[in-house]
Amino acid sequence: MKKLLFSLVLMSFIACEKEPSLQKYFVEKTESTDFISVDMSPSILNIKPDALSIEQQEALKTFKKMNVLAFKINEENKAKFDGERTKVKEILKDEKYQELMKFGSGKEGASIYFVGKDDAIEEFVLYGSKDENGFAVVRILGDKMNPEDFMTLLSALQKSDIDMEQLKPLEGIFK
Repeated sequence: MKKLLFSLVLMSFIACEKEPSLQKYFVEKTESTDFISVDMSPSILNIKPDALSIEQQEALKTFKKMNVLAFKINEENKAKFDGERTKVKEILKDEKYQELMKFGSGKEGASIYFVGKDDAIEEFVLYGSKDENGFAVVRILGDKMNPEDFMTLLSALQKSDIDMEQLKPLEGIFK
């Protein structure tokens, strides 16, 4: 009986591991020449704490890191573009990704999703696609973030001195 129970638990664990996720997608595509991958820590923002309000400082504390994965379209990979874009959209259809906002229409535009509860968000996901350029997925990982923190963090970006050298690989994705 114990062996049967152990086998069932092991099989369910393995089955769960095969479900697609953005994290797995990022890991799989990081080494592909069709993709550009950049990982960033909060230090990239280069914000002086005294330039921020208390609210902005608190929101910044919830931000842990950001992962960017971009598919830059060119003549060699044009055929792969729709397939990869469809894979990302399918992952984002999972119920754990809750849509917060959507911009644009059809195959072009952008969406913002979150993972977690309204008052304890683990991850914000920004997805944008443009037929001529490609698509990008940005994962903003944090600790107990909420939508207000996200908006506050965006306002704090105006006071940042972002190290553009770290973003150079993404140059030209969405012009």
